[in-house]
Amino acid sequence: MVDSEGIGKGSESQEAGSAAQALSAILQTHYLRYMIIASWALGLIATVGLPHGLLWFAGTLAAGALRGVAEKRISESQDAEAGWGRIFPIVGAVTTAAWAVAPLLAWFSPSYFGRELAIAFLISGYVLVFAQLRSSPKQALIISSPYGLAAAIIGVTLIGHPDAFWPFVALIPVTMASLFVLVTMTMLREDRIRAFQEHQAHLIEELEAARDKADAANEAKSNFLGVISHELRTPMNGVLGVAQLLSATRLDGAQREYLAIIRNSGDNLLSLLNDILDMTKIEAGRMNFESIDIQLDDLHRRIVGPFEAQAEAKGLTFVSEFEGEMPAVVRGDPLRVCQVVQNLLSNAVKFTDGGDIRLVTRGRRISERRVAFEFAVYDSGAGISEADMDQLFKPFTQIDASPTRRFGGTGLGLTISRRLANIMGGDISVTSEVGKGSVFVFAVEGEVVHWVDETAEVDADAEMTQEDAMEVLVVEDHAVNRMILEAWMGSTGRRTTTAENGQEAVEIARHQTFDLIVMDVNMPIMDGLTATRLIREGGANAETPIVVLSASARNEDQEAGLAAGADAYLNKPIDFRSLAGLMSQAKGGRSMLRRMIESEAA
Repeated sequence: MVDSEGIGKGSESQEAGSAAQALSAILQTHYLRYMIIASWALGLIATVGLPHGLLWFAGTLAAGALRGVAEKRISESQDAEAGWGRIFPIVGAVTTAAWAVAPLLAWFSPSYFGRELAIAFLISGYVLVFAQLRSSPKQALIISSPYGLAAAIIGVTLIGHPDAFWPFVALIPVTMASLFVLVTMTMLREDRIRAFQEHQAHLIEELEAARDKADAANEAKSNFLGVISHELRTPMNGVLGVAQLLSATRLDGAQREYLAIIRNSGDNLLSLLNDILDMTKIEAGRMNFESIDIQLDDLHRRIVGPFEAQAEAKGLTFVSEFEGEMPAVVRGDPLRVCQVVQNLLSNAVKFTDGGDIRLVTRGRRISERRVAFEFAVYDSGAGISEADMDQLFKPFTQIDASPTRRFGGTGLGLTISRRLANIMGGDISVTSEVGKGSVFVFAVEGEVVHWVDETAEVDADAEMTQEDAMEVLVVEDHAVNRMILEAWMGSTGRRTTTAENGQEAVEIARHQTFDLIVMDVNMPIMDGLTATRLIREGGANAETPIVVLSASARNEDQEAGLAAGADAYLNKPIDFRSLAGLMSQAKGGRSMLRRMIESEAA
């Protein structure tokens, strides 16, 4: 009689579920018993002859088949565990009775080795039963009882032959000792395995708890940065907004120099804030990318615009070149491409004291709809040693980390740039020679919309100065920001009404019709999203285009604004060119503004 590992786990004294597990294992491995039956049958055929051996083989197979039917029915019953615990010993003993016939047939055969084979059958039968039922000795004794009966019959035949009887009896303690060692060693091994599994389970629980804590900490960090973003961007909007307005007034040379310092310092602070937020988004897997159509000429102007003047101010020569096949219009995220290339250009200008800066844009046609770009930035700076190459793309790392280093910064620029490049399916490579300069290459593929220009260029600057008579409701709790928006609106001929919070805005919107509502999100008394929802419920401005402003740069905040009923979303500090573009579309109503936003997101 043989079954699978753990067959005796069906005892009613075992833990709940162990009987069902044992039964499942038996059903999966019951073919093993037929291998043992076949091997015993071969021994019997050689000992008692073919007819008797085949007869035993057929009878044992039939008993095994009946047992298989019983096991399957029990497994399908609703009370499988309890039923198996009661029926299993009886079914097992009946099956073992068929097996126990084999040692009797061998013992009473005239074969020379018949008795030795009978003893081997008895001992191996006991080993099979006790090895499988080591965790349930009571069941093992019941199921192996047919072997005990066969041994007793053999013992009776030896009475009167002391030279054979007592050696046969002596096999009993030897067999029991062997079974004890086998069962004990197996149980010790299982105990070690069980302890290891419990330890593993404990480690998994600890790892899961640590993961949950890390996720919670990451979420808390994201929320914290969202709050910090708002608190920093709100005053930054005031600083940079007033600086933009002040630059349009009459100033003497010294005043313009001081104003330039204010704007540069503000831009640097905003860049630092954006770097930290970008790094956090990338680590959290929340960095989203746009896919919009953009003219390559426009993209090129956006990339090089800030750096031609910077290079000239340092006495450097700035050269921009094109090589290969260049499409006219591509689809992708121009903001992220600009961010990567501009970081490379910024470093080139920053670390080059003399000579030239060269941007080479290479294009290679892959197919009618795909193009491979390489944006190569050459500088004639000090170069980078081989030992420092590994430090380039590590976050918060500067090659010159000494307290007296010439250049500041967080060391995040190249790290963010490479990760952005990787997310876009590209990469950044670098070659450098100390004393001769460096070459940084940003390689990325793009989707081609048109190889030849088919669109007319739109002058966004004209939109900023174009005058109209739009009625605009500006809702902003920050007095400086209200003043900036009022002044800018007034300079373009728009008439402005202001409100300090959402509740005031709702009251004003009930009695006066507007062409556009500019709504801040975070305000006291009533926030901008609640006010937007109330305005959308009905009244004179239920279909008025609404642009929400927020100092938070998180994508989920933008989605919340649009879900509340807003038609567009702008981050602070306000880009007046972007606001002008939105206002030009808002003249055509919500549908036109929505179409513009959807086309940019497509």
